[in-house]
Amino acid sequence: MTQESPAVRVSTLELFFDLVFVFTVTQLADTLAHHLTAGGLLNVVLILFVVWWMYSGYAWLTNAVAPTTTTRRTLLLAGMAGFLVMALAIPDAFGAYGWLFGVGYLVVNVAHSVLFLQAGPAAVRLMRTLGPLNLLAALLVLAGGLLPEPWRHLCWLAAPLVQVSAGYLHPIEMHTLSAGHFVERHSLVMIIAIGESIIAIGVGVGGDLDGGTILAAVLGLCVAYYLWWAYFAGGDRRSEHVLAAVDDPGRRGRLALNAWGYAHIPMLLGIVVTAVGIKKALGHTFEELHWGEALALGGGVAIYLIGHAVFLRLVGLPGAAYRLGVAALCLATVPLGHVLALAQLAAIAVLLAGGAIAEDLPRVRRVGTAEAIGDFGRSA
Repeated sequence: MTQESPAVRVSTLELFFDLVFVFTVTQLADTLAHHLTAGGLLNVVLILFVVWWMYSGYAWLTNAVAPTTTTRRTLLLAGMAGFLVMALAIPDAFGAYGWLFGVGYLVVNVAHSVLFLQAGPAAVRLMRTLGPLNLLAALLVLAGGLLPEPWRHLCWLAAPLVQVSAGYLHPIEMHTLSAGHFVERHSLVMIIAIGESIIAIGVGVGGDLDGGTILAAVLGLCVAYYLWWAYFAGGDRRSEHVLAAVDDPGRRGRLALNAWGYAHIPMLLGIVVTAVGIKKALGHTFEELHWGEALALGGGVAIYLIGHAVFLRLVGLPGAAYRLGVAALCLATVPLGHVLALAQLAAIAVLLAGGAIAEDLPRVRRVGTAEAIGDFGRSA
């Protein structure tokens, strides 16, 4: 059940939905900032995976069922409410409010399934497999919120395994998939999520606005800009064309799941970790960062770039090598941050800018050569 409808674009209600979802990203960054440990990072990864799975599920959903009726909009509102409750519970999702997170997640799943069933007979057949597996994952998350350790984390670990299995067990070729709408939906949520880095700048600055703090804030903005550049400098539109060009429904669905589903998880995680690193750097501009804080700053950018490199490889677009190279260099700045936070922030901004320029130079040369040939032809 695959079709291409280039004219179908993201509605304002879907954008509103995305804003609610990104609140979970903000909460994850705040949670990690207060628990910057290996265990804290694991918890953030688990929450991010299950939350992103259902956000992505709604992106697939609105390809098939546009929110054009009162019933559909109300069900979408129920899903938004579930995401909001989950976001509010994130700081203590592995503690006292685990059950609340699980209830919100269950609401998100039920609203998603009911909405999907309105897409017609083919969607009903699709949901016979996908719906129960999503529900099982939601019940595992809810059970994790009610059970003590180690069962809590075991349930949380089992939920993503069920969801990954669902991606292979259900008939993915039966999804309605409009490349324009699908890619735009993910692009919008990425730009909103990158805005989380800007929020981190404001939170990290506080009330002391000396020259060093302002310089660090501007450098933080530059880092966020180059995260934007890596994703949006022509790649999002080219990836849309790649997805639209895949005629086989099964291959198109699998590409959509791998590239816009799984590959976006490290990008979002990178944004979360980078936001934490920027916040910590702004709080210690002319001081040394702890190793964990320096690793968050350099490692967060590296995770984001590695995720985007994987995305580019999956869709067959150039640029992956540049991102992997810059990611390695950003990781190498960690010892610098342990000496001076501002120095690491400046180094990462310079590395990102240098990588962007190096990647863009061949295109500029090609354009310049083409223009020169055109000018020569006209003069001749």
